Amino acid sequence: MSTSARPEPTEPADAVAGTESGTDTSTARRGPRRVLVVWTVVFAALVLVLDQLTKWWAESSLTLGDDTIPLLGSLLGLRLIYNPGAALSIATGMTWLLTIVVVAVVVVIVRMVSRIGSRAWAVALGLLLGGALGNLVDRFFREPGFARGHVVDFIAYANWFVGNVADIAIVAAAVMIAVLSVLGIGLDGSRHGDDEAGDEVGDEAEPITEPGPTTVRADREEER
Repeated sequence: MSTSARPEPTEPADAVAGTESGTDTSTARRGPRRVLVVWTVVFAALVLVLDQLTKWWAESSLTLGDDTIPLLGSLLGLRLIYNPGAALSIATGMTWLLTIVVVAVVVVIVRMVSRIGSRAWAVALGLLLGGALGNLVDRFFREPGFARGHVVDFIAYANWFVGNVADIAIVAAAVMIAVLSVLGIGLDGSRHGDDEAGDEVGDEAEPITEPGPTTVRADREEER
């Protein structure tokens, strides 16, 4: 009595090709995204280091309470102050709350970085993250205490307000994000207009049908 071995089921060639294509596509997407994450980290680190170095210089070179040292007449100068509040010295009595808000902003930015797909967004989020961390370091480690520290400001803009490098980075990031939003460029690098055009093309396309048994039988009868 002989037994014949059953042929092992094989996957269709199209399915195998589709699987390999999907794997290649996902790998290709992960590659550029990792590069963009590196971009974000590099810009954030540059802003953070530059901010802390300039604050160290300001504390060692300027004296608290002195008059403004003019750089561009009365428009721009140097004056050392310690700011317990936000920009423009807003909410000076709510340092704890401001610290919590900045920590929340940093967490949101870090979560957004994992979905980034645009160089412009990488730069914008890097500037925003670096600026937020620069001022957060002051909140955590400067007097009068942990999470209540005063931010070092030394760049005087006329008689309006006094800021620092971190503030400049945050403002630049806000401008970039606004421009990207107006242009319709999403965080993943896609344009909203392109998505809508793709949907319209898909709706207008006629469905492709494969010939069934009835169609094949009709073709054979016509040949006879």
